[in-house]
Amino acid sequence: MKSADKPYLIIASDFVKTGGMDRANLALADYLAKRGENLHIVAYRVVDDILNFSNVKVHAVPLIFDSRFLSGPFIRIKGYNIARRLSYQGTRVVVNGGNCQWGDINWVHYVHKSYQPVSQVGLVHKLKTSAFHQLSLREEQQSLSMAKLIIVNSYRTKQDLIKKLSIPQGKIHVVYYGNDPQEFYPALVEDKLKLRQKLGWSMDKDIIIFIGALGDRRKGFDTVFNAWKQLTQIPNWNGQLIVVGIGAELTKWRRKINDEQIPGIDFLSFRDDVPDLLRASDCLISPTRYEAYGLGIHEALCCELPSIVSSLAGIAERYPPELHELLLPDPENAVDLADRIAKWSNNKKRYKSLISSFSKELRSYTWSDMSETIFNLINKT
Repeated sequence: MKSADKPYLIIASDFVKTGGMDRANLALADYLAKRGENLHIVAYRVVDDILNFSNVKVHAVPLIFDSRFLSGPFIRIKGYNIARRLSYQGTRVVVNGGNCQWGDINWVHYVHKSYQPVSQVGLVHKLKTSAFHQLSLREEQQSLSMAKLIIVNSYRTKQDLIKKLSIPQGKIHVVYYGNDPQEFYPALVEDKLKLRQKLGWSMDKDIIIFIGALGDRRKGFDTVFNAWKQLTQIPNWNGQLIVVGIGAELTKWRRKINDEQIPGIDFLSFRDDVPDLLRASDCLISPTRYEAYGLGIHEALCCELPSIVSSLAGIAERYPPELHELLLPDPENAVDLADRIAKWSNNKKRYKSLISSFSKELRSYTWSDMSETIFNLINKT
């Protein structure tokens, strides 16, 4: 059977440019579409660029009350039914974790068994978080046990599957995320000045950026907050913390910062201009408690931002030895985070120089390169 005659089906929540797994799924769909493959997509949201391909069929799933928890059963059922309907044609089916019970290719972006989310906002939200986690654990185990081929985004994720879910290592293949070098690249001095003027940021301050959901404590903003309080006690501290993200705890953090009168923190909520925000910044911090990979960190590094990140994150395994001092052994340790930020602030030129070659390496591997690797893996199986 010719490749173009054999359909491909990808089942994922969203095919959009925001979010790690969403961006990765979009890249694979775009690659297959441009190859002229017969592609089917089951999703809540799909960008217009994919909809315009005549060889792509989108099977839309309604997002009920904007809730993945309520809508999850619908994407699982529709994905399964479309896969069964197309199976006689030799269709290759790509699912994400436990989002659909189909035994072909499973692309794992996150391992629910590796992290127990804990909500700090109200009883209802706590119960919802717990229920969603328990459902995800069950669906994840069943789906991964069925898979013929498992693709993961880091060796950290591979080890989690082997140790926590007893998946045979021979099934698992590591394929790192790619990058769009036209979007994420270092800013020239004059471009950085223009961006800061546009954003209303001072050129005289160290702009430190945190990007992450504030729905629970996984991304470690509580550690960032405690570290920032210490930094503001340093004489002549001249930093500005930019927080990009939304979630159930956002209002709580805003209130706490106002009540304690902590200076130098700006919340920007959700933004669709992250490439510009990164190029306008000086450093990224991410004391995440669990991160299968960390695309946001990857993108910051592509913009030549020194990125202080938990050593537990998948992206950390790619840091060269000369940058290991940017890795946090303990994401709970706010004192250590504050010390590393202060050290970076006092040695900005040195860190900028150290990050340059690593940034070039990351930019050289594109989304198309990633997708081609996955395509070849699928067609060898």
